[in-house]
Amino acid sequence: QVQLVESGGGLAQAGGSLRLSCAAAGRTFSNHAMAWFLQAPGKEREFVAAISWSGGTTTYANSVQGRFTISRNNAANTMYLQMNSLKPADTAVYYCAAKESPYFGAYYYDHSEYNYWGQGTQVTVSS
Repeated sequence: QVQLVESGGGLAQAGGSLRLSCAAAGRTFSNHAMAWFLQAPGKEREFVAAISWSGGTTTYANSVQGRFTISRNNAANTMYLQMNSLKPADTAVYYCAAKESPYFGAYYYDHSEYNYWGQGTQVTVSS
């Protein structure tokens, strides 16, 4: 079992920044691929960014490419999402997710691939 806890959400103005953290506890964190997803009210859960367990490979949704940066510190059992140039459209609950992976460079887009989830943290961007 891996327990995930997000933090760092809150209220920001358009053009501002927030940094989300996802702290992991339980089984070995370093062999888990990780990702961030968002869910806006009344909408499906959407992919935001993913990172391999080595940290060497990352990928982003087109909507956040160039504005958000995903990273991880395996020694600290923590993953991050640096969110810059925020837009009102980024308003949502953000979830971190983890999946044990045998491949050090692999990442996964589909939320159904992930078997561990955090409780979510609200991000609200005002115009």
